[in-house]
Amino acid sequence: MRISVIGLGKLGAPAAAVFAAKGHDVIGLDVNIRAIDALRAGKAPVEEPRLQEMIDAGRARLMATSDYEELIEGSDVSFVIVPTPSDASGRFSNEYVLSAVEALGRALRQKDAYHVVAVTSTVMPGATGGPIRQTLERASGRRVGIDVGLCYNPEFIALGSVVDDMLDPDFILIGESDPKAGSVVASVYESVCTKKPPVRRMNWVNAELAKISVNTFVTTKISYANMLADLCDRLPEADVDVVVEAIGSDSRIGRKYLRGAVGYGGPCFPRDNVAFAALASSLGAHADIAVGTDTINRYQIDRLTTAVTSRVPSGARVAVLGMAYKPQTPVVEESQGVLLAQRLAKEGFDIIIHDPLAATAALRILGSGVSQAPSAEEALLHADIGVIVTAWPEYASLKELILPRAIPVIDCWRILPRDTARALQPVWLGYGERATTASRT
Repeated sequence: MRISVIGLGKLGAPAAAVFAAKGHDVIGLDVNIRAIDALRAGKAPVEEPRLQEMIDAGRARLMATSDYEELIEGSDVSFVIVPTPSDASGRFSNEYVLSAVEALGRALRQKDAYHVVAVTSTVMPGATGGPIRQTLERASGRRVGIDVGLCYNPEFIALGSVVDDMLDPDFILIGESDPKAGSVVASVYESVCTKKPPVRRMNWVNAELAKISVNTFVTTKISYANMLADLCDRLPEADVDVVVEAIGSDSRIGRKYLRGAVGYGGPCFPRDNVAFAALASSLGAHADIAVGTDTINRYQIDRLTTAVTSRVPSGARVAVLGMAYKPQTPVVEESQGVLLAQRLAKEGFDIIIHDPLAATAALRILGSGVSQAPSAEEALLHADIGVIVTAWPEYASLKELILPRAIPVIDCWRILPRDTARALQPVWLGYGERATTASRT
């Protein structure tokens, strides 16, 4: 099939590469000329595991342009994967989606054949059938559901595993204007996915609500596990890993995302949860669970801060290990490591950070008052205390580290064995050795 992808960022570039690697003719478009040039040169425009592998596999079928008419002429279905930033109310802004759809619509006026527009960017319920449809029909002079198809087709992927998540998703979600349009989108995934995931086809608003509901439910599981970890901090001999292992064995609950550690971050989870609550408020409905989930998540920085301040005095040097919001990505949006470093620096601590991929991006946020170490070992060498915030696999090797003096290391993910002796004194959160004095704000 001939496919086009509008937006060659963190999700769009992997999508274009995967489609091409699976045998489709793909043309990508972006307003960033560097992304276009990179793809034309056969290079990954963003950092993501396996992306270069997919580009190499599909390079003969992968093109890039900045011209919408060329894009429309060279494709039969267009996936719109552009940012939908949150506005002041917490809802998703349609600004970039509408701009892309309008440009697509104008280009469609020069084409006679049927075309499908699939919006992959996360939007609020009502957006696809409202302003997106109106913009497409006005710009193209066509009627949605008759001579142009319009689908809402969000991805359920995570940065750091985008390619794998695209190849092996739990399910495919399609909100469709009509069965013909939905079948076109479904056929793309039939050829891409390594297995045969369930394909859930429905109207636009149900698909829009399903998308943010999935992420909101997942954040609720994360906050629930962190709530349990907070309780275990305060209960002698309690162990959050033992508790979640038990309750996760219940098929009604499951183990995925049920691990007491740090708060969730990244470009999706925090804002999806807030958007869900904003939607409910605008409808006069109650979303108290979403509000409570967000409250517990914001409290995790208070909890981590207390874990540090209860062990070393103000002015001490703190090594914060892990700036990315999760392993295998350089993304620092809503990162717990960055938020912790900001809080501790504000309270007068000397902060040194490390991250295998995200330290430079973090420093742009943290400013010149925070220093960067070339390695985790170097960060800990002159520190008074360490905090492992992101579960990078290489941090597990710190168990072999030898330092001039022993220091406590708060191990949020419990990746260091408790008998890590001489140099480090691991402190496991969610493990009730003593009571804490943290209080919620």
